[in-house]
Amino acid sequence: MARLYGALFTLSLIWGTSFLFIKLLVEPIGAWGVVFGRCLFGTVILLLIIAFRNDWKGFKGLPLGIIILVSLLNNAIPWFLIALSETKITSSYASLINATTPIWTLIIGFLFFQNKLRLFQWLGIALGFTGIIILSGVDITNIKDQSAVGLFTMVGATLCYGFSTHLTKKYLSTVSVTMISLSTLLVSAIISLIMVLITDRSIFTMILEPSIFWGLVGLGVFGSGIAYLLYYYCIQKGSPEFASLVTYLVPISAMFWGAMVLNEDIHLSMITGFILILGGVYISSKKPKEKNIRMSKSA
Repeated sequence: MARLYGALFTLSLIWGTSFLFIKLLVEPIGAWGVVFGRCLFGTVILLLIIAFRNDWKGFKGLPLGIIILVSLLNNAIPWFLIALSETKITSSYASLINATTPIWTLIIGFLFFQNKLRLFQWLGIALGFTGIIILSGVDITNIKDQSAVGLFTMVGATLCYGFSTHLTKKYLSTVSVTMISLSTLLVSAIISLIMVLITDRSIFTMILEPSIFWGLVGLGVFGSGIAYLLYYYCIQKGSPEFASLVTYLVPISAMFWGAMVLNEDIHLSMITGFILILGGVYISSKKPKEKNIRMSKSA
């Protein structure tokens, strides 16, 4: 479990900068430009890693249909929706809505994948979501002032994540983490490339501009390539619900980067939210003891 929690927290540190990069990139190159850039750079770094290891095992036997479906639901569509939402709503609201991913993952698992829900899971989700609200400092009463398009696109992204994690766990559990990451990013790069060719081809020249190029390096290499190695590891070794809990930790990493890079103050509300979120992650991912399971079965 130590490695699993380590991967989860490292992933949150990497993804903590994603909203920042997206906000900076979406205006000059558009939503599909952001998706294409992060998929392209993510694919390149994974290809280099696999080539260095000379580990191409399992590439030929990939279930193409499921790979395409997971690519759409975990990369192409939600990344487009998130980029689009950040042109309509503030980053605070976007990150708050994104934090509902574990809730949707649980509900989708219950409705479509015959997963059973326990009371402590719901309690953990509620506790973590309370921490997110405290940490973000968002006034919920002002949600009506935000763009409905931005709100619904972010909700759509979280639903996509919920479905993709369950599909990955069910159909790709025997595929290596590296091959899942590479194949889904490669397919997503092709899909987003087609959309860029249809919408705005000027993006290809703009990508070479230093500010955009290095922003895509951060978003693609770290936020997509390396991050997805950790993400699929959390799904395979943990569960879809456990992997989705990273959305609770992302605001914490955003607080960390703000303090370290921008010298922002850390307030009591941030510490309170931090404790609640960690408690929610722990409770939601905790498995019942084997002894209790046997007793319930014998009863």
